Amino acid sequence: MISIDQLAYRSGLRKVSAVEKTAYALMTLVICVAGRSLEAALMAFAANGFLVIRKGKVSLLRYGKMLLMPLVFLILGTGAVIVNISEIPLDAFAIRLGGWYLTGSRAGIWKGLELGTVAMSAVSSMYFLAVSTPVTDVLGVLRKIRVPSLFLELMLLIYRFIFVLLGTAEGIMTAQKCRMGNRDLRTGIRSFGMMGSALFIRSVKRAGALYDSMEARCYDGEIRVLSRERPVRKKEVLMIGAWEILLVFVTLWSIMR
Repeated sequence: MISIDQLAYRSGLRKVSAVEKTAYALMTLVICVAGRSLEAALMAFAANGFLVIRKGKVSLLRYGKMLLMPLVFLILGTGAVIVNISEIPLDAFAIRLGGWYLTGSRAGIWKGLELGTVAMSAVSSMYFLAVSTPVTDVLGVLRKIRVPSLFLELMLLIYRFIFVLLGTAEGIMTAQKCRMGNRDLRTGIRSFGMMGSALFIRSVKRAGALYDSMEARCYDGEIRVLSRERPVRKKEVLMIGAWEILLVFVTLWSIMR
């Protein structure tokens, strides 16, 4: 089983309605991204962390590792907002490089901090949904709102196949390391190219095997997955509604101040 699916099936929030969790995650994401409020983003990030760790029973270490990858990309992305190369030094910092300055402004630093925080809050909202709700339950919610079945099937197949390919690539790279395939830069580049070609061939074979197995199970153009319907609880709906209203008020307050 895919590791993220293991977290979802073992989550302490597993028995909560998928409709509630999906609505919470999407509304929180939209409010944070649309409002771009630092305060609301921090509140959403903290709430998502509390739900994932305390309620969902995901360890702090594992959750931190999950956030590490998007955090690296955000640091690299926001660096372009904070750091500038200019002939004129700005008010925050300035490092002289010949006739130019590696410099930044206080407004740029604040903007980069705000952008990074909003992005991390959006990522944490999606992580909350991913580690508390199996993908089949999410697809069930999308099916209820009349998303075309073709898109749902493509989402399910792509989701599964991404992790199959990652597992295959990890196995090939482990075999290469055991054979000293990365002992220097030249060998590492050559090994990476061989891994890419082998992965392409194996992915084609696995795709064919997957289709054959679906045909053997009387595939008629629609993937049917059994899922348990969990009732929407009024108390939880009211709590979600109150939380989203609070985020909206905080966003409006930060815009108008």
